[in-house]
Amino acid sequence: MVRSMTGFGRGSAQSETHRFTVEIRSLNHRFLDIAVRLPRDYAAFEDRIRRAVAQVIERGRVDLTVRVDRLTSAIKAVHVDTRLAHAYHEALKELRKSLRMHDNIDLQLLIGFPDVLRVEVADEDLEALWPVLEGALSGALTELVAMREAEGEMLARDLERRAEAVEARVAAIEARAPEVVREYHRRLTSRLEEWGLGGIDPERVAAEVALMAERSDVAEECVRLRSHCRQFREALRATGAVGRRLEFLVQEMHREVTTIGSKAGDLTISSLVVDIKAELEKMREQVQNVE
Repeated sequence: MVRSMTGFGRGSAQSETHRFTVEIRSLNHRFLDIAVRLPRDYAAFEDRIRRAVAQVIERGRVDLTVRVDRLTSAIKAVHVDTRLAHAYHEALKELRKSLRMHDNIDLQLLIGFPDVLRVEVADEDLEALWPVLEGALSGALTELVAMREAEGEMLARDLERRAEAVEARVAAIEARAPEVVREYHRRLTSRLEEWGLGGIDPERVAAEVALMAERSDVAEECVRLRSHCRQFREALRATGAVGRRLEFLVQEMHREVTTIGSKAGDLTISSLVVDIKAELEKMREQVQNVE
């Protein structure tokens, strides 16, 4: 199934002490590029998160954000350094005396100094928290993949229609090519008669027409173009990341139709070539978003 590279997913899970919320956004990218943002205290989870994403996403720019809310207080104890507070107090009194000031030295000022109050935070068991975060991550990835698949289905239908439109124009080129040779023969014969050369050797006329037919022959290019279209449609129904294969096939189709345009000196075929190139350009833009 074709999947788009753009999407969004959100998942949440909680334990008695923590709630994890994971948001994932993905955009077009040539390869898989994962950016993870999570609180510093949980940085140990980054590698696990990357591996989990890489198991379900093969291509695209993925921005993942983890938010952690503590449902219980993390404070274990509060410690006061009385000796340090006394030292600050004495230093402030000395400063007040030196500056001949009469301001009061209040408690609020003292506890604002570094290390007077020290809060002890309880250690967290990260291993016990991983299953909770994993649940939130799984929910976000499920939503993301569902959105990418839904958009991919629409992309596949559009690309299928465009490939069929290219094939229809290739068929029109194949039908027109023999008529181009016959028209050239008629024009050549008519001009020779106008110039009073109607009695020229028919074999020489046939040779000239054959040379023109050989130079303008686009049969091989049409066969290859049809083959690329068939492979393109098969890739649309394949599993896994097919975006780069689709890009390559569109490139090859463009190469073949350019050759057809350069070989066929006919307005009708030239118009069909322009139509095909227009479809291929739209296909190229679309496959840029396929995983």
